[in-house]
Amino acid sequence: MQQQEQHCASDPEQLTLQLRGLFQEQLHMVLASHDGTTPYTSLMAFAATADLDRLIFVTSRATHKYSNMAANNQVSALIDNRTNRSVDYQSALAVTVLGQARELQRKERDGLLALFLQRHPELEPFCLAPSSALMVLMVSRYILVGRFDEVRLLDIATIA
Repeated sequence: MQQQEQHCASDPEQLTLQLRGLFQEQLHMVLASHDGTTPYTSLMAFAATADLDRLIFVTSRATHKYSNMAANNQVSALIDNRTNRSVDYQSALAVTVLGQARELQRKERDGLLALFLQRHPELEPFCLAPSSALMVLMVSRYILVGRFDEVRLLDIATIA
């Protein structure tokens, strides 16, 4: 039996509050990249900007995900609050983030690195290593799924 998604009308302000709450609670996301042939997923520490238009993460330049993003900057990420209990079918929230990833250049790094390190101070040595890249996911859309099949869309343009 195939489950059909129910797209629900939603209030951008309410969805924004839900996203902010989820992003404060959760420290990690699953990043999906693609090299044009094969998809690849990675568990990543992240931080979100206050306006929710960017997610910040760090990776080594010597990884599959980094070379995938260099070849194809279209990525998605999954952030959720599941507890691995049956109650999750009714109460868990999962958010798919769609957008483009790129490495931050020196002039734009400082403030966003500080934001990332505020959430993940234990990663400072890794972040400051010459082989590490501070990355930004420029968000175009959020897809929120709750109550198992309640799907709500939030385009980043509607938040501004």
